[in-house]
Parts: sequence; structure tokens; C-alpha cells
Amino acid sequence: QVQLVESGGGLVQAGGSLRLSCAASESCFNMGWYRQAPGKQRELVGTITSDGTTNYADSMKGRFTISRVNAKNTVYLQMDSLKPEDTAVYHCYARKFSRDFWGQGTQVTVSS
Repeated sequence: QVQLVESGGGLVQAGGSLRLSCAASESCFNMGWYRQAPGKQRELVGTITSDGTTNYADSMKGRFTISRVNAKNTVYLQMDSLKPEDTAVYHCYARKFSRDFWGQGTQVTVSS
């Protein structure tokens, strides 16, 4: 069972930046982030494989950047030019041996 621990959420003004971190208890091939806004379904932000290949949802390209440090089993989400509509719970995601794992989520609130 892979454990995922997120950190870095909080309250930020529109136009600001936040960096989320997620540490996994063991190495995983694919890691990334999803988010869920109130009353909406969970949606993909983006993922990154252990060799650095990234995949972003079209709506996330340009303002969000995913990176990882394999030696630390950690994935990051850099969010810039934040908008109120980015307000959501951001969940870390990892995939290993065809199994999906999820973090508990960290709240990001963007005020206008």
C-alpha cells in the first residue's frame, strides 16, 4: 500500500502562486495531481512518469507545472497566476503495478 502525504495548500490571492508537494512511501512509476472543486467531479491536473514525461489536462497547460525528485519519491505542483476557479481540493495520485493510490488532499483557496 503506497502512502501519499500532501503539503503546501492554503489561501492565496488571485494572481499569486502556490507549490504543492506530495511524498510517497515508495517509488512509483507515475505520479501526479487531480483536483476536485465543490460540486464538481474530480479532474486531472497532470501526471509525470519516473523518466520525466509529463501529461497535462489542456485547461491546466501554461500555468501549472509538475515536477518530481525520484530520489525523494516526491512530486510537486507549481501553480502560477492562480484564479478563483482554481479553488479546489488537490489530490496527489500515484500508480504502481497497475494500482492507483490517492492522497487525502490539500485545500487550495484562491480569493478574488
